[in-house]
Amino acid sequence: MSKNIDWSSLGFGYIQTDYRYVCRYKDGKWDEGGIETDANITLNECACVFQYCQACFEGLKAYYTKDGRIVCFRPDLNAQRMADTCQRLEMPAFPVEKFVEAVKMVVAANADYVPPYGTGAALYLRPFMIGTNPVIGVKPATEFEFRIFVTPVGPYFRGGVKPIALTVSDFDRAAPHGTGAIKAGLNYAMSLHPVMEAHRAGYAENMYLDAATRTKVEETGGANFIFITKDGKLVTPKSDSILPSITRRSIMVVAEKYLGMEVEHREVPFTEVETFAECGLCGTAAVISPVGSINDHGREIVFPSDKEEMGPVLTRLYNTLRGIQMGEIEAPEGWVVTIQ
Repeated sequence: MSKNIDWSSLGFGYIQTDYRYVCRYKDGKWDEGGIETDANITLNECACVFQYCQACFEGLKAYYTKDGRIVCFRPDLNAQRMADTCQRLEMPAFPVEKFVEAVKMVVAANADYVPPYGTGAALYLRPFMIGTNPVIGVKPATEFEFRIFVTPVGPYFRGGVKPIALTVSDFDRAAPHGTGAIKAGLNYAMSLHPVMEAHRAGYAENMYLDAATRTKVEETGGANFIFITKDGKLVTPKSDSILPSITRRSIMVVAEKYLGMEVEHREVPFTEVETFAECGLCGTAAVISPVGSINDHGREIVFPSDKEEMGPVLTRLYNTLRGIQMGEIEAPEGWVVTIQ
């Protein structure tokens, strides 16, 4: 029985659910882990996560398919990306198989919070890990807690599939991550100020350029860029400091294998942006969100696709990806994991 929630009006916010998965690391090993009801964490004031921010996280979704199954999309890739982050942050990797099993357990336990098929909402999962023991000298923690909580959410951007406006940021996107750490779950604290500056100026997000030369497109605060050329190619920016988005990598396969498009994953000079026919943002939360315009310090770049609707190529990509996720189109092997 689903919870009594107005699924169609959900924003992208936190609603506390009944259960979460918790597993603890001590004396060099993870405990068995399991489902718990307490949403609160009690830690010492000197816990490493407070002193040196030793923490990382991931994000993925669960949802109902057309045929009534509850599924997740490629959770093994989230598990591997988190393991890559842990290596960079001197944290113990949470085993991929255990991660996927934990996802299944916590979604099944909170099945009543999975929004019904067709509402446009989903159950968002937030796996995270923190250093929990007291640390005052600069060194890694020796005890850690891995958790997954879930919350039902609506669209990440308020416009849904309506085009949004961006602004070119004067801040560096690489600052909060650094080469290597960007390659998995992340600490977004350093990007909060640029994001709020963009919001105060009336824009949905920032377009970040590379920190070294400020001439090449990187990403936004919460999503990767995808571009469509006037001759129908898919172009995605390539950089060591860009989050390796699971959604972006999936879209590249969808474009090539399902829609027969030519795909280019390469550096994208900012001067090339105004030549594209369509521009979009992609990610677990955003899925695909169209960009209607970009403000370059007072000069507006407007894409030829209708500013009131998603462009035709992005629409085909969106519909195909969502069709795969929702069980309406046959998925590549291993992409869709059934929970129940």
